[in-house]
Amino acid sequence: MSRTPTTRSGKAAVPAAHLDEELLERLKLSPEVAWYLTERGIPLPDCPPLIKTPEPRDEPGAVFDADRVDRVMRAFDQLRHTQGALAGQPLRPDPWQVAYILAPIFGWVHWDDDADMYVRIIREVYVDVPRKNGKTTLAGGIALYLMAADGEPGAQVITAAVTKEQARLLFGPVKAIVEKSPALKRALQPLAGAILHAKSDSYFKPVSSLAGAQHGLNLHGGIVDELHEHKSPELVETIESGTGSRRQPLIFIITTADAGKKESVYGRKRERIEQLARGAYTAAAVYGVVFAAEKDDDPFAEATWKKANPGYGTSPTRAYLRTASDKAKQSPAELASFLRLHLGVRTKQVTKYLTLDSWKANGALVDEVKLRGREAYGGLDLGAVSDLNALVWLFPDDEDGSLDMVVRFWTPEENIKDLDRRTDKNASVWVREGWLKTTPGNVTDYDVIGKQIRKDLDSFDVKSLGFDRWSSTPLTNDLEGERAPMVGVGQGYKSMSPALKAVQRLLLMGQKQVREGGRPMLRHEGNPVMAWMVDNLAVAMDSAGNVKPDKASAGDKIDGVSALCDAMSEILARPPKRTSAYEDSDFEAI
Repeated sequence: MSRTPTTRSGKAAVPAAHLDEELLERLKLSPEVAWYLTERGIPLPDCPPLIKTPEPRDEPGAVFDADRVDRVMRAFDQLRHTQGALAGQPLRPDPWQVAYILAPIFGWVHWDDDADMYVRIIREVYVDVPRKNGKTTLAGGIALYLMAADGEPGAQVITAAVTKEQARLLFGPVKAIVEKSPALKRALQPLAGAILHAKSDSYFKPVSSLAGAQHGLNLHGGIVDELHEHKSPELVETIESGTGSRRQPLIFIITTADAGKKESVYGRKRERIEQLARGAYTAAAVYGVVFAAEKDDDPFAEATWKKANPGYGTSPTRAYLRTASDKAKQSPAELASFLRLHLGVRTKQVTKYLTLDSWKANGALVDEVKLRGREAYGGLDLGAVSDLNALVWLFPDDEDGSLDMVVRFWTPEENIKDLDRRTDKNASVWVREGWLKTTPGNVTDYDVIGKQIRKDLDSFDVKSLGFDRWSSTPLTNDLEGERAPMVGVGQGYKSMSPALKAVQRLLLMGQKQVREGGRPMLRHEGNPVMAWMVDNLAVAMDSAGNVKPDKASAGDKIDGVSALCDAMSEILARPPKRTSAYEDSDFEAI
């Protein structure tokens, strides 16, 4: 639909801003948000986040309602600073807070037939920013807005932290704002353990336990403070699940970076935001920004401090970061703390072996009809009886060493609910669009997979079908006893390292050639299940630099990548007809 419809309130949604596209891309601003900033006289911030998920511009029926953002801004204008030189002055959000947080969250709406009104599209927000950038104050202002100005009767809004002391670190300043803001005194009642809004029968209070979050369990808003300090996911998950009966609830997570623990509560949330930002899958209701320096940036350069800290110069001040930087120069422990707390650098970051950009660059039309009769090499990865299963076929092109790829996935239909939970409901979309096939019940029907393999054997000139020799099943045994050329493939460094390096080499070569107007080298149809798995991939590496897929450290399922490596291993085992691109080690430097 048009970008400029009117909302049911009669207010026109804003047009896209006619600003320089390169500038908007560099600043990571949507045209709608940029328009709002310029129309309201707010300077464009020159401090883009390192990571930003897409705004829900392409969600069906999405419109940007500037009036909604104005309402939030007016509400903030009623709040007053309580400390320092600004005490008593209006608590006006900084341009970067409007551009990257308030405007996207509160501006994007769509019509909800059940609620009979326009509602916010974004329901879950993740803000990861170094210390002293005002995230606690911003979160407190949002909490007050959700409680008293969002038009939600009986709004229950909480702030959750791992201890009572931590929970009150956010609640205390918010209570002080209420007490020091004249416009709020008549409407809000600050108590020792809660702030009340009698007119709407709403409240805002701190909680630090699962029992506290479960009480009532009908939340309109939840502020999760310092996510990196949460050791267990239960409190966060309880808050997220307690908003089901609200029209437009909002969970607002604020945090600084952790050291890089992959399986922590923080690690899982951070990985999800990074995957959404990379486009591994989509979730219109989830929005996140991460402000941080890059790992290779000079930690002692002022340009790096400014890059990581959007509030640089005001909060944190130059003097504050200069002092912290000087301490960091004195010891490795202080440096690690400075990198994490003040530059947002996770000191144990894992580098992606296969990048989603190179994978997407190799997307192309793959016509299975034209592949009939072509020489093919397969890889089969059979998961547990209730898990995902993958089949990959590779078709060599001996003219240039490129490959065409066909991939198939299966899972029991009762596994979709769990996959939806882990992929923000994308699994159901994958099934609906045909990228992921389901088998009846809660266990894999291997007969369905076997039927497809036999059909493929009839269509393609299959030279071999590789599978994990240590995970044979009745299906692989049956196929091995028939005409299928089954080959057990070891999953150690000896077999997997050449295969995985060949995949990486082809993807990088294809990405380079596409940029130069050529064609991809590992052509695939862009199956989103496979893209998700490529993005999940983690590798183990030995002292000699050999690599292999590491399922234990992966972000989630990587069955498709394992099947691809099995198929590639079979190609590498054949006598080459020419010098193949995937055997040319000189390309590793690209």
